Amino acid sequence: MIKPPDRAILRDEANRFLSENPDIQQVYLIYTDVVGVQRGKLLTRAELLPAWENGRFMACSAMSMDVTGRDVEETGMIWETGDADHTLWPVPGTLKRIPWSQVPRAQYLGSFHDLNGDGAIAEPRHALQRIVDRFAEFDLKPVAAVELEFYLLDRDSALAGKPQPPKGLACPERQRHFQGYYLQDLEDFAPFFDDLYAAANAQHLPLEALLSEYSPGQMEIGLKYRTDALLACDEAIQFKRLVKAIAEKHGLIASFMAKPYANWTGCGMHLHISLAGVDGRNIFTDDAVVANEPLRFAIGGMKSTMADGMAIFAPNANSYRRFRKSSYAPIAPNWGFNNRSVSLRIPAGKGAARHVEHRAAGADANPYLAMAAALAGVHHGLKNKIDPGPMIEGNGYEQPCDPMPTNWFAALEAFRRSVFVQEYFGDEFVRTFATIKEVEADRFFSEPQPLDFEYYLRTI
Repeated sequence: MIKPPDRAILRDEANRFLSENPDIQQVYLIYTDVVGVQRGKLLTRAELLPAWENGRFMACSAMSMDVTGRDVEETGMIWETGDADHTLWPVPGTLKRIPWSQVPRAQYLGSFHDLNGDGAIAEPRHALQRIVDRFAEFDLKPVAAVELEFYLLDRDSALAGKPQPPKGLACPERQRHFQGYYLQDLEDFAPFFDDLYAAANAQHLPLEALLSEYSPGQMEIGLKYRTDALLACDEAIQFKRLVKAIAEKHGLIASFMAKPYANWTGCGMHLHISLAGVDGRNIFTDDAVVANEPLRFAIGGMKSTMADGMAIFAPNANSYRRFRKSSYAPIAPNWGFNNRSVSLRIPAGKGAARHVEHRAAGADANPYLAMAAALAGVHHGLKNKIDPGPMIEGNGYEQPCDPMPTNWFAALEAFRRSVFVQEYFGDEFVRTFATIKEVEADRFFSEPQPLDFEYYLRTI
């Protein structure tokens, strides 16, 4: 059972922060809901310490909204409960200054608990915590990193629903060609990246290498490997907020949509995963083979359960536009060594660096839930000693393999019916998540889109 952090620890952290930051006047309390949207409240300085000592109330309907913020009454979490308050308890270590704000402000992450202190069923962070805790039966601990791709977009065109690449900040050229690893893009947007890395340093977010991805305005930044999978995802949540804020400061839009352009590559969330034993040693390390037995079982579990978790890895209508052949997005549950055409890739590093890169999730996925689903697959593979079969050699797009769900409705049906998902996430979480996304899907497809009129207005 998940309980709030120790109050003495919370009190000490809040008091220390207030003492070290006497100018802070307002503090954002941030909660990431099941669909991955950041919601919350803006507190005054005087409210911070009470919120850290006693938690802060928020209506339980905040756990039952679709991506537009509209209530999903079908979950039974709103009127049936009188939209009762739950408590948002702070996540220790996340209270930080906001370096991009003109008014001295700070922020921290919170997680939902009921009034008795028990972790809320529909809380994504708790879903991950429960799965991480299951590795204790093997005396293992997940080690993880999150790598996110995103697009920088021209602000005006993006807000008008017709995105195009932005003009560079240092040189006002608008890039329109495929230019993977193009250093000029990094130079053209250097003012944005300079501010981004400075702000990340101020917030103690461990950003690693930056690269210009395959399409105009598409970027990728990795976050440092963490021995705590929850910390890795907490930092991914903070990173997304940071990127969007710094982009706005420079008159840009930063988007983590899976596929903002029809003809250019989509954005993925690559999850890098290994397992550490009680001595801290990576159990996947074995320079004698590409994949030792624990790594093979882990891959076997992720491979055999990937279709069940696609509703989490690809949670939106737009998500499924990303999966195309020769797109650097996977289209089947397969695996290989040093091969970017597969969904489960063992990178080329050796020794302690040996791990698996889970490539199915889009950048639009909830980091907590995507990591939870991937780690549930790892645990399932270890527990049941699932062999992944032969690895892919060469072009994985052209080799036969079991398909993944190719649309939103099929993924949601597979998710709701999955015995595996119910075992690891629990019936109540599965029902709540599936209901929210099914209602959201119904609402989305009930609305005529601009393309409907382009295709059908006068042609039929």
